[in-house]
Amino acid sequence: MQKPKTIILFLILVNVVGFVNSKSTIEPCSNNDSCNALLGYTLYTDLKVSEVASLFQIDPVALLTANSIDISYPDVENHILPSQLFLKIPIVCSCVDGIRKSVSTHYKTRPSDTLSSIADSIYSGLVSADQLKEANSIQDPSALDVGQSLVVPLPCTCFNGTDNSLPAIYLSYVVKEVDTLAGIASRYSTTITDLMNVNAMGNPAIKAGDILAVPLPACASRFPRYALDYGLIVPNGSYAISASHCVQCSCGPGNLDLYCMPASLAVSCSSMQCRNSNLMLGNVTWKQSSAGCNVTSCSYGGYVNGSIVTLLSTSLQPRCPGPQQFPPLLAPPTSVTRDSVFGSAPAPAPQSDGSGATMPRSTVVPTTGTLPGLPPVGGPIGGASDACPLVNPLATSVIALMLYKLGTFMISLLL
Repeated sequence: MQKPKTIILFLILVNVVGFVNSKSTIEPCSNNDSCNALLGYTLYTDLKVSEVASLFQIDPVALLTANSIDISYPDVENHILPSQLFLKIPIVCSCVDGIRKSVSTHYKTRPSDTLSSIADSIYSGLVSADQLKEANSIQDPSALDVGQSLVVPLPCTCFNGTDNSLPAIYLSYVVKEVDTLAGIASRYSTTITDLMNVNAMGNPAIKAGDILAVPLPACASRFPRYALDYGLIVPNGSYAISASHCVQCSCGPGNLDLYCMPASLAVSCSSMQCRNSNLMLGNVTWKQSSAGCNVTSCSYGGYVNGSIVTLLSTSLQPRCPGPQQFPPLLAPPTSVTRDSVFGSAPAPAPQSDGSGATMPRSTVVPTTGTLPGLPPVGGPIGGASDACPLVNPLATSVIALMLYKLGTFMISLLL
């Protein structure tokens, strides 16, 4: 009479272990805060910039600046991006049901859609068919209604915005067949050890379809909590747009100091001049003295109640700063090479008015119109991935405790 109970216990444990085999790194959380994060997304077909933005419900300009694509190109939002192009998608990472994830993305189904095609093709493996089914309480996956709005739960991590005590933003990266952990570490200027620690990996083996949390060095802001752009963090070598397209911030190269300047003079913005000064946002002046270099700067303090906060500061430094350096801007890509590297446009060149003040180049921000509702059809449909489990230590211990309690309870039933 004990054999049926033993079989029941085995099946229950198999189902629970199946739950543990998530293909995404899990970060447990217990509060309602959020952070900025990135998704590594590969286009499944040719898409306009605005169509990619619509797919994730994000600002097209934010998409462009996150990938250091020059937004001054004419009609850049309608530029067609090539299939298989790899992009970084900026998202907000929230705490939902005790774990970090993004649930702000919704997708409207089309006649040709299945949960597998939506997960594996349209969203490039960032979500699974089972996750879509669970998030939307779908009983029969074969009977999707055309035009049905689906919540698309997307992976993300915050880890307090730091990596090894330095500012960082985390990229959710879907492992490809050709990837190795060493190659991913090299590509994103980190180490194998760091990737293994972040993703709680016992060994460096990875499989196609695994989703790794990859820490990217970043420049962190120090805006007050009541600022609309509180928590702004910019990956090294890229840009971010803020203050209703009025302010553009950059990170690097050469340091992790956030630098912000006017993004455009073509839109209606509040004053960006520092009080009691003729300096504008982003301007820096300096004067050499026998004691060192007197540096005065007008910096960005956040976007509060529709106004751009500027901060005037003066300091004595050992050396005078050189002209502000900017990450290289890239031309809107038209093709994809083997390494997904596309040509760059000239970096914004700092100008001087002769007094030592750095005059930032203003970038013309395109007008953001109504986003199209659906991306085009025709991308390849891939199969489901059998990714290996990637969970963080806290999540692992919580699940292990659940397994232990369940096992103890079921064994007591057998006695």
